[in-house]
Amino acid sequence: MTKSRIAAVDVGNDSIKAIFGEFDNELNIPNIIARDTEDRPVIGIEELDTKDPLEGIHIRVHSPALKDNNAIYRVGNLATKSDNATELDPGSSKSEEDQTLIMLFATLALDAVSEENSKLFPKSKNVIDANYTLGTGLPLREVKEGKDAGYRSKLVGSVHQVEFLVTPKYQGLKVNIKFDEVKVYPEGFAAYINLVMDNSLKIINKDLIDRRILIQDIGGLSTDIAVIKNRNVDDDKAQGFNLGVSEALEQIREEIRSKHGVELDSRTDVVEIITRKNDRNHIMVKGSRTSVHDITDRILLELAKKQYRLLRNVWAKNSQTEICYFVGGGATVLKEYIKTLNNNLDGYNIEFFEDEKESIWMMANAYYKLIMDYFKKSEKSSKAASEPVKS
Repeated sequence: MTKSRIAAVDVGNDSIKAIFGEFDNELNIPNIIARDTEDRPVIGIEELDTKDPLEGIHIRVHSPALKDNNAIYRVGNLATKSDNATELDPGSSKSEEDQTLIMLFATLALDAVSEENSKLFPKSKNVIDANYTLGTGLPLREVKEGKDAGYRSKLVGSVHQVEFLVTPKYQGLKVNIKFDEVKVYPEGFAAYINLVMDNSLKIINKDLIDRRILIQDIGGLSTDIAVIKNRNVDDDKAQGFNLGVSEALEQIREEIRSKHGVELDSRTDVVEIITRKNDRNHIMVKGSRTSVHDITDRILLELAKKQYRLLRNVWAKNSQTEICYFVGGGATVLKEYIKTLNNNLDGYNIEFFEDEKESIWMMANAYYKLIMDYFKKSEKSSKAASEPVKS
C-alpha cells in the first residue's frame, strides 16, 4: 500500500497556500482559473525561458466531486492572462464551488509530480498514484451550517485525476489522487491553535492560553471572529460574516482601469500594490510612476469601518475579552486603516502580525500542525494494534 503523504492546504480566496510532508514543500498559487481547450497555443519563450510549471499550469480535471467534470483549465498565473478568468465571487460558499476543488487537486498534483517527490508514489508509465492525508478548513459560517461534512465526503472514497496538458516539465503526466483521511477545521479554531502551539502542538504562548481573546480572521470572501475562553473556542459565540476584501479589491481594480487605463490581471496584483514595501499604492502608467492612494484609501477605509463595526459588536457581547488578534490576508491589507480607526475611536487592545507572511500563512500552518498531530497519533495506534499481545 502506498504511504500517505501529509498535506495542509488553505484554499484562500486570494491564493492557495499549501505545506507538504515534513515541511519539505510549500506551494503558493493565485486562486484563479480559466476554462480552456486542449491545444492551447504556446509562446516559445513561455516554455523555454521560464521552465517553471507554476507559470504554465494547464490541466484536465476528472472527479466525481465536480459539477462540471472532465473540463480543461488554465490555473494560477497562466489563468490571469485569459479573458474568461474567474475568481471566487462574494456570497459564494467555498465548500460548494468547483473552483475550490480544482485548485485543491491542482496543488496536490503539482506536489505529486515534482522531481523531489519522484520516489514517493508508484508510477506506471505516465500515471502517478498519490495518497494524501489532508488537513484543510472552511469559514466558520459554513462549518456552523454543517457544510464541512458534505465537503469531506466529496473528497474521501473517490479517485480524483489531474492530467497535465501543455504544462512545462509535466506535460502528459496524470496524477490519481486518493485521500486516506480528510480533516476539515473551522478557520477561527485553526488560528487559535497556530497562535498558542508549535509544530509539535506544544504550548509556546503561555500568556495567551488562559486569556479571553478574540481572533478576527479576515479573508477574501468572509470574516470569522473566534471567541476563546477556558482554552476552547466558544462555538455559540463565535461568528462568521459574509464580508471579505475581495469586493473591495475588485472595486480598486475597476477604478484603476477606468481612471488610468491600466488593466491589472487579478486581485493578487491589487494586493501586491497595496502591501509591497517600496512604491506602495503606486502603479506605472505609460511608464510613469503614478499614485493610486486616492482610490485605495477611500475604498479600504470604507471596508475597515465595516470590519471595525464587526469587532465592536462581538466585543460588546463578550465584554471580558482581553485582546483581539487580527489575522489573514485581509488583515494585512486593512491593518493601517483599522489601527487608525481604533486609535481615534474605542482604543481596544488589538494586535496585528508585523510579519505579513506569518499572517497570510497562518491557516496553512495551523492545518499542518493539526493534521500532523492526527497522523502521528493514528500511526502510533495502528502500530500498537499490529504488535502481538504478550502473554
